[in-house]
Amino acid sequence: MDTRYWNSIGAAIALSLIVTAAYAGSPVADETIAVAKAAVQRAEQSGAPQAAPVELAAARDKLARAEKANADHRPKPAIALADQATVDAQVAEATAQKERAAKAAAEFDASMSTLRQESNRASTSNQ
Repeated sequence: MDTRYWNSIGAAIALSLIVTAAYAGSPVADETIAVAKAAVQRAEQSGAPQAAPVELAAARDKLARAEKANADHRPKPAIALADQATVDAQVAEATAQKERAAKAAAEFDASMSTLRQESNRASTSNQ
C-alpha cells in the first residue's frame, strides 16, 4: 500500500473526528441544562405552579430555549439561558416555600388565639 492510501485514511479519520466533535454537545451546556431541569422539577414539586406560576413559566420557557440553543450547537446562549432558568426556578420554589410558611404561621396564630380564648374563659369561670 502506498503512502497516498495511508494519507487519505488518516485524512478521513481526522475529518470524521472533527465532524464528530462539531456535532457533540457542549458538556458544560449539557451539565448546566441538567441543573436547570432539576431546579424546575424541585419548583414544580414545591407548589410553585400555584404559588409562583409566572416565575415557573419563565423558568420552563428559558429551559426550553436553552435546550434548543444547545441542540443548535450554540453553547454560550444555552448556558446563559439554563442559568437564568435555574434562577427563575429557585425564585419560584422560594415563593412557594414562603407561601407555605405564611400559611403555617397564620394557622399557628389562629390556634394560639383559640388557646388564649379558652384559657381566659377557664380563668373567668374559676373566679
